[in-house]
Amino acid sequence: MLVAVGIGPGDPELLTVKAVNLIKKADAVYVPGNVAKEIISPYRKDVTVLSFPMTDDEDYISRCIRKNTEIIAPVAEKGLAVFCILGDPNFYGTFGRLCSVLKKTHPDISFETVPGISSITAFASAAGIAINGGVEISDGSEINSKLMLKVRKPKDISAKLKAEGYNEFILAEKIFMKDQNILRDDEIPEKSPYFSILFARKNNYAGDSRHKEEKY
Repeated sequence: MLVAVGIGPGDPELLTVKAVNLIKKADAVYVPGNVAKEIISPYRKDVTVLSFPMTDDEDYISRCIRKNTEIIAPVAEKGLAVFCILGDPNFYGTFGRLCSVLKKTHPDISFETVPGISSITAFASAAGIAINGGVEISDGSEINSKLMLKVRKPKDISAKLKAEGYNEFILAEKIFMKDQNILRDDEIPEKSPYFSILFARKNNYAGDSRHKEEKY
């Protein structure tokens, strides 16, 4: 199994207990660079640094990802491989691309993610501000997704969003609580509890929308 753990924005004390436990018990730990290696150094020293270049050369990035999957796969096929990523693995990270290659080259390997404190939430504490109301988050590319908090009437809201071109919906109720519930598309109910988040996306590519397909 391959587990990606978020290791927070930079302070080793901002890792979750679950992340630290996984890092300590993994058969092997991989990091995408020396910054991540330094962050987890209080918990694990014998880590493998992989190359994830910060470049616009997509062919080079794809080659590096393919090479990294071949390094990780032998461990993930037989035991627990942990891949540490700054922030959160599912917010603007490379883990989705890694998974899209693994699904094709090593379909027997299962993978999951453990959330970390992302720069998006850490920002408010660093800046000393409280954020409320509607917020737009972007890396500069076209906005095609929405996250809506405290959704009490998710079916009504998803119907309105469909009219705006959104075609994928995920409702997450009471995340990581004992009675967590994840509902998708046609499962979206009329009402939901206070601790609910509705995710909506304009999906423009075919296949599994959770991980954009990677060239290989």
